[in-house]
Amino acid sequence: MTDPRLADLAARVAGLRLLTELADLIHYGRDWTRRWGPAPLAVALPSTIAEVQATVRWANERGVAIVPSGGRTGLSGGAVAARGELVLSLERMNRVLGFDPTDRLLEVEAGITLQAVHEVARGHGLLYPVDFAARGSCTIGGNVATNAGGIRVVRYGTTREWIAGLTVVAGNGELLELNRGLVKNSSGYDLRQLMVGSEGTLGVVVSAQLELTDPPPPAQTMLLALPHMDALMKVFGLFRAQLRLQAFEFFTDVALRYVLAHGAQRALDADQPFYVVAEYDATEECDQQVALLVFEDGVREGWIADGVIAQSEAQAAALWRLREGLTESLAPRQPYKNDIALRISAMPAFLHEMQALLAHEYPRMEVVWFGHVGDGNLHINVLPPEDMEQAAFLAECERVTRLLADTLRRHGGSISAEHGIGLVKRPYLDSTRSAAEIALMRGVRGVFDPHGILNPGKLFD
Repeated sequence: MTDPRLADLAARVAGLRLLTELADLIHYGRDWTRRWGPAPLAVALPSTIAEVQATVRWANERGVAIVPSGGRTGLSGGAVAARGELVLSLERMNRVLGFDPTDRLLEVEAGITLQAVHEVARGHGLLYPVDFAARGSCTIGGNVATNAGGIRVVRYGTTREWIAGLTVVAGNGELLELNRGLVKNSSGYDLRQLMVGSEGTLGVVVSAQLELTDPPPPAQTMLLALPHMDALMKVFGLFRAQLRLQAFEFFTDVALRYVLAHGAQRALDADQPFYVVAEYDATEECDQQVALLVFEDGVREGWIADGVIAQSEAQAAALWRLREGLTESLAPRQPYKNDIALRISAMPAFLHEMQALLAHEYPRMEVVWFGHVGDGNLHINVLPPEDMEQAAFLAECERVTRLLADTLRRHGGSISAEHGIGLVKRPYLDSTRSAAEIALMRGVRGVFDPHGILNPGKLFD
């Protein structure tokens, strides 16, 4: 530990674990984006709130920037440390702090994984309903930082709806206890909700009070093959009107090809351009009968070409793998990703305009898209041609993303649905937020982090 600043930190914060080996700097200095080379000063792994506070105060005095770090599963560069920042990893702060059965509140440290929270909730006979494929590695702190959504937003909403309270270390080292689990609290600004989606730019989330709910009723999973793009929203409207949906996820035939090559099992023989994995309540036998009638209505209208209903938990898991395995199956190609959101009512018109834009602007590139039809969230993955240099590929994608952002603006959408802004989407924030909003956001950031040490360069400069 040759850097005198780190020697000072180690002396000041007894018990703080510091990593400086190159392999550790690379591992902790990046997230799932691979566009920036990690170059952190060091990695700090506190185990207590006091250590977090002391580290933040040291950083203020020394003028060292901090990148708060969870599971680093983000796709927008929000957890990248490429300019000599100190990575503040919360992975050692992964304990369950308590459970209140009366309030149905589970209090956990920020470094606990989403999957561990699911297991703890299940042990109490309850459910924490936020869920997505990275559940085994993402953390609650990271989920809060990006207001993570996932595959069941159509039924349960995003992370924001399930945060009853937060404990946060602000940019000046002060400890804030926000909302304290209250259901009703009209005593001024709700700073808890301000922290949700702030990407570590206002404070370091150290613990959270999570609301739990009843487990969902028994569900049935169905895979649908659709003959054309217009059928997507038609089928969603049909299913939402007559079934109690828990999830409604779609992907294209191109996406299917990649996930099958990655080991998923084919469930339907004939190829169609679009597919949907739908999950709905199936408490009684009549629910299944209604689902069959709805399916037949879709076939009769020409919106559904084929389908299959899972006959076992294993088959349901295999159908879900077709959707949840997509990100992993595309990862070796290092795609350029867009994560966008619109009102559901705006989806039909936008989809046509988007598809035309991508076909025209990416004549040499394969575009794979999928997403959450039920909440208006699309994931667009652009795959680089083998003969194109990375710099040229990124420049081309950034040019097209500006056009996509302008299209989103016209349709009232957002350039980020659930992955945050980070570094990747920073140039396009003005397509979603007005100049007045951005100015206010800067002002808020300055209040919580007066010296600008928390995740600098993320969201905006």
